[in-house]
Amino acid sequence: MDNITRDTNQKLPLQGVVGPFLRFAVKEDCPRLLELIIELAIFEKEPDAVTVTQAEFEDAGFGAKSVWKAFVVEAEGQIVGFALYYIRYSTWKGQRLYLEDLVITEAYRGKGLGKLLFDRLIQETRELGYSGMVWQVLDWNEPAIKFYNKYEANIEAGWLNAALSKEQVGNF
Repeated sequence: MDNITRDTNQKLPLQGVVGPFLRFAVKEDCPRLLELIIELAIFEKEPDAVTVTQAEFEDAGFGAKSVWKAFVVEAEGQIVGFALYYIRYSTWKGQRLYLEDLVITEAYRGKGLGKLLFDRLIQETRELGYSGMVWQVLDWNEPAIKFYNKYEANIEAGWLNAALSKEQVGNF
């Protein structure tokens, strides 16, 4: 992990992948990130669930009140994966890095790029002094669960996700 720094254009050694470069996302990356988000939604059997617009996505990451950051990994001249995160607050644990999405495009899975991104998130959590890192994983996503188990992650059972849509909020 020592070879991963805040240098936004650092070349990293990986077998069988030209590049890769790990860096912070910039606004110009947003169209490609949305493509990968749609790829993730299709993989998670929710192809119509992505409703955020390009403008909303860009504003949330790079506007006056930005709420997310991301690391991207480039290989062979294109973004092939990213890890998007934000800071959440737990009344029990304090500030924690929340991993919203870690996505590697299908053709590049199994080449170590997910590990590269996840290790960088761990480093970011440590450097910023957060009390930990949290995320969600679908109970049927066996490859992801195996990946997180390599880190000895605590995968909790018993919590149900709850949400109100924009339309539901508008009804009250």
